[in-house]
Amino acid sequence: MTDTSPDTRPEWDDPSTAARRAPGARLVARRQTAIFADGLTLVSGERIAPLQIAYETFGTLSPKGDNAILIVHALTGDSHCAGVFDADARSEKAGWWDPLIGPGKAFDTNKYFIVCSNNLGGCQGTSGPHSINPATGARYGMRFPIITMRDIVHAQKKLLEELGIRHLLCVSGGSMGGMNALEWAAAFPEWTSSIIPVSTSGRLSPQGLAFSFVERQAIMRDPQWHGGDYDPGEPPSHGLAVARMIAHITYLSSESMTAKFGRRLKGSAKDPFGDQFEVESYLNYQGERFVERFDANSYIYLTKAMDYYDIAEEHATLEEGAARIRCKALFISFRSDWLFTPRDTAELVEALRKVGRDAEYHEIESVYGHDAFLVEYPKYAYLLARFLERIYNYYN
Repeated sequence: MTDTSPDTRPEWDDPSTAARRAPGARLVARRQTAIFADGLTLVSGERIAPLQIAYETFGTLSPKGDNAILIVHALTGDSHCAGVFDADARSEKAGWWDPLIGPGKAFDTNKYFIVCSNNLGGCQGTSGPHSINPATGARYGMRFPIITMRDIVHAQKKLLEELGIRHLLCVSGGSMGGMNALEWAAAFPEWTSSIIPVSTSGRLSPQGLAFSFVERQAIMRDPQWHGGDYDPGEPPSHGLAVARMIAHITYLSSESMTAKFGRRLKGSAKDPFGDQFEVESYLNYQGERFVERFDANSYIYLTKAMDYYDIAEEHATLEEGAARIRCKALFISFRSDWLFTPRDTAELVEALRKVGRDAEYHEIESVYGHDAFLVEYPKYAYLLARFLERIYNYYN
């Protein structure tokens, strides 16, 4: 759900720093776009046409098509999961899972074909509320159809078929991306050999729902929102920034905030209601930075899709819902994550095991909270590599 900025990572773990250190070692990414004139029919029955999907790929699809892996981004992420856009790589920021994707890494591009697309409803090249509605010639805004996690999966499936892929060795992602992986396995079991959901669970907790609601309210109560019909040049910046600040609090932990900020003051105390504390300055920075790259209506739509997702929907028990997942799974959680707690993840793993599924689970010690899946790469990269090797060997 988060895009941790370089100043919140240990220096050695900042992918943009790594890119500057060893430019010749970086993957070079290229944004691509697929446009489907026939569009996509949603779960609601409404149709989005044309449908545009932004994506990136790494590695080579094998002749048998048995090495494809779909990487799915978190709430405010995008298709840029690895590499840099400049071959020189002196100033480019690497993709959000770059330490895990590339030659010899956990998602080894010498062996696997990696695909990552911007989610339906997003604002980084894929159709969403910011897109032009061909029926009116204006932006959809809040007239964009309601989307679900299954709709996001259906759009991804359409892209994969266009790329000549008919089966996935694995689907993996963190946070909302982990939910996406679960839905892939539940909706299309014949397509999916394995999943690796990280820092996620089968549904948001009531506390998670509450935070999402307040974040949306911050946007929708901004006078500049105008019911979603705001001028792109004058978006509801204050509301969107506050929503991001709230979200960032949920991504961190008490331990990480104490270690990074403590109660240290920043600047003078001339304005008693200014951002005197370092943690306040950090949140202001995150809010301002986020407004520069993300669409407010997309945030509303994607958080709602995440809220509504429930692996047990239309089933009497969690076990019945989980039973739809038949593939092998590796779950990873982090002890200080209080947005998707290890208890929530373990509950889903136990449900899968009760119905006889092969579910491996690791709870990792970390002080980084929910952000750990974007920070603590060395602590779980070997788990990914080992699991993928087992899956690949099992099916080959």
